[in-house]
Amino acid sequence: MDIQTINRKPFIVAEMSANHNGSLERALAIVDAAAAAGADAIKLQTWAPACMVVDKGYTIKSGAWAGRNLADLYREAHTPWAWHLPIFKRAKERGLIPFSTPFDIPSLDFLERDCKCEIYKIASFEIVDLHLVAAVARTGKPMIMSTGMASHLEIQCAVFAAVAGGCNDITLLKCTSAYPAQVANANLATMIEMRDNFDGCSVGLSDHTMGSVVAVVATSMGAEVIEKHLTLSRDDGGLDANFSMEPEEFAQMVKDCRIAVSAIGNIQFGPSEGECTDLRRSLWLVEGITAGETFQPWHIRSARPALSTECYLIDQVIGRVAADSYAGGQPLKMEMLK
Repeated sequence: MDIQTINRKPFIVAEMSANHNGSLERALAIVDAAAAAGADAIKLQTWAPACMVVDKGYTIKSGAWAGRNLADLYREAHTPWAWHLPIFKRAKERGLIPFSTPFDIPSLDFLERDCKCEIYKIASFEIVDLHLVAAVARTGKPMIMSTGMASHLEIQCAVFAAVAGGCNDITLLKCTSAYPAQVANANLATMIEMRDNFDGCSVGLSDHTMGSVVAVVATSMGAEVIEKHLTLSRDDGGLDANFSMEPEEFAQMVKDCRIAVSAIGNIQFGPSEGECTDLRRSLWLVEGITAGETFQPWHIRSARPALSTECYLIDQVIGRVAADSYAGGQPLKMEMLK
């Protein structure tokens, strides 16, 4: 598995996150929906609830989950480890690549040992945990890192830790860690800056904005990975529902991103398939001329269609002598010149 050599661009990841709402049946249905929508991969989040929060009384101060107890939030959002194998199995049956974001070393060990995970993701909030980054790198698997909130130096340190750990396939995702994020805060130019500054790293987008515009624009700017949350229905509620896409929306995003890639195409000058060169201009004889008469500007006009001499040759025609008598209203040919 090598993200940088996957033929299908962009590599589109459906993020399940907490949208299973505590139901394995729903989780499997999200896998099916991701496959039907044309995603390339389904991503989970893997943690041991006891390892996530030390201060069990901490309350979130702002954002989508303001007022919630942090430990309770992670217990509710948790994807039980016992669900991973059936979810991975269903994903592979549906032609998807299943992978996950480990939030701690025990979770990474579980994903390596039991799930044979092929790709790993580092979440935006964990990019500063260089011990975790290095441990993931030592698996030798491709690594995707979200960069939400990270300074240039913090990204640099994470990339260094990954490379030092042995990872040679790193994708950096521009991410705005707000839920939902505002389009005005997408700052996709940062994605290009990361590509230019971190040699050997691919770039992409982890998108929390509503709709597909930002994902399509990122694709047009060269994003190789697009990650977007997927739920069966926002009306069903759940911790991540209000910034997740429904299946039809996700499917349209996939189509639009593929179209964007197709539109980028290759560097080409000159006519392409379907362009009608006949509708360009050429030189036409609009006034009759007799043999031996000198061509004057009023004899000639550039007009459509392009059936005769190219327009740029007009200066080589004016002042020349007609080889024979010609009626007006016909294409000007160079053989008409003496």
